[in-house]
Amino acid sequence: MTTTMKTAVGWHVELEFQEDDNRTRAAALVRLPDGSEIRAHGYANRHPSDSNQPRVGEEVAGARALNELAMTLLTKAHDEIDEASGRRSHRLT
Repeated sequence: MTTTMKTAVGWHVELEFQEDDNRTRAAALVRLPDGSEIRAHGYANRHPSDSNQPRVGEEVAGARALNELAMTLLTKAHDEIDEASGRRSHRLT
């Protein structure tokens, strides 16, 4: 028997970057179907001996922002499980 997966909902994550000569800042935003928004930030600092590669700074800062966003989503889900069940559940990782 084959099961067909249907897309019930889609999420769009936005990333914006600000850069100067030595530092890149990433801001991540996801809007959830319940109307809430989750924001996170990530940073990358260029070592003085490294060549100036803005794309690498964006990748590092973006990954860090997305990681923070993921951890915040896990915490939100955990809290919602606890609220719905009325008990304390195991932490999601």
